[in-house]
Amino acid sequence: MEELVVLVNPDDVVLGLMEKQQAHVNGLLHRAFSVFLFNTKGEMLLQKRASGKYHSPNQWTNAVCSHPRIGETYLAGAQRRLKEESGIEAELSEKFNFIYKADVGGGLWEHELDHVFTGNYESDFNLNEEEVEEVRFISPEELDKEISENPEHFTEWFKIILEEYKHHF
Repeated sequence: MEELVVLVNPDDVVLGLMEKQQAHVNGLLHRAFSVFLFNTKGEMLLQKRASGKYHSPNQWTNAVCSHPRIGETYLAGAQRRLKEESGIEAELSEKFNFIYKADVGGGLWEHELDHVFTGNYESDFNLNEEEVEEVRFISPEELDKEISENPEHFTEWFKIILEEYKHHF
């Protein structure tokens, strides 16, 4: 099934729909969401993208990053993708939104109006192997160290969103 993204202007006014990969080739602004999940120790959940992903395979990123469908709220999309990718059901709260553009290699761009959610999770996972290779929790200090030492191990958008997250908290 062809996956479509919702194209928007900077004020989140819908301009139309486009096939996801084509929107990434053209670098067009579209709706997205990102979820940061934490355990009771304050560690962040990371997922390693599956090796079969068409861009940024085998790279670490936050719990989930994806796109709401037309007519779907950002929150509903985030909850749907958490369940689809990792079998996670968690209460989420929106923290902020912002626009970013990142070169993800191979002539592809992420240009997104990104709504960022947070939540807590400490239960089991049911990983969709087409989406997620593995998951792990990491302390903020260890995450900063790993990104500093091996930035290529992390998705470009995650590094941008993480920095924006730090500015808000």
